Amino acid sequence: MNIIPEITRESITYLINNDQREDGRSFDEYRDIVIEPGIISKAEGSARVKIGKTQVIVGIKPQLGEPFPDTPNVGVLMTNGEMLPMADPSFEPGPPSEASVELARVVDRGIRESEMVDLEKLCIAPGKKVWMLFIDLHIIDFDGNLFDTATLAVLSALKNTKIPVAKMEGDEVVIDEENTMDLPIRNETAMCTFVKIGDKMILDPALSEESILEARLSIGITKSGGICAMQKGGDASLTKENILDAVKIAYSKVPDLLKKVESA
Repeated sequence: MNIIPEITRESITYLINNDQREDGRSFDEYRDIVIEPGIISKAEGSARVKIGKTQVIVGIKPQLGEPFPDTPNVGVLMTNGEMLPMADPSFEPGPPSEASVELARVVDRGIRESEMVDLEKLCIAPGKKVWMLFIDLHIIDFDGNLFDTATLAVLSALKNTKIPVAKMEGDEVVIDEENTMDLPIRNETAMCTFVKIGDKMILDPALSEESILEARLSIGITKSGGICAMQKGGDASLTKENILDAVKIAYSKVPDLLKKVESA
C-alpha cells in the first residue's frame, strides 16, 4: 500500500475540488495510450500497453486439454495476474496478493461476460479435447489504473494470437503446425475506471489519485454497446448520479479505446 504524505493529499484534493488535476488533464481525459501487439516472439499471442507510465505485458499460451464436464463443447480461459516487485515498491514477491487476484478476476470477467472469444469454436472433440487459453498479465510499471491497461493489453494480445489447426483422427488429435488460425474474436471490450475524490469522479486515475480515492468504479463495455462488467472498490459509497455519469462517460470513451487497439 502506498503511503501519501498529508500535504500531498491536501494538494491533490484542493486541485480536484477546484476542477483541476496535477497533470493538467480534464476529469474525463485519459493519459497517453501506447499499444504494441506481438512483442513476445515466442508467444502465440502477446501485447504491451502503456497508459501514462503504467505498463502491462500480456502473453497468451494455447494448450490442448479436456473441457469442464458441465461445458463439454466449450474451450477454457484462465487468467493470471503477476505484480512484479520492480513495478512498484508496494508489490511483494510470493503468493498472489489480494490486488493481483482482483485484477485477474475483473479482467477475466470482462473477457468472459462480453463473450469476446467464441469458446465453442475452440472445441476440437466435444467432451474430449478443447483449446485452453492461458492469459498471463505481467505488471511492468505501475502508476495507477491497472484495470483499463490490462484489459486493453488482453484484447490486443487475443487479437494477435494464432493457434495451430487441429482435428481428430480416430482417437488422436493431429496438430498441423504449418497452418495456424486467428482466435475467433466476436465482441471486443474495453474498461473505463473512475475514482471518487470528494464529490468528483475522475477517469483514468494516476497513482497519486488512486492513493487517496474514496471509491473506485470500473465499467466494462463491449463494442456492441453492452455493459459486461462492473467492479466497485474503496470504502465510500457511490450515488446514483456518480454511477450514471461514469457510465455515460465510459460509453463515450470505449469506441476510441477500441479504435486504438484496431489501429495498432
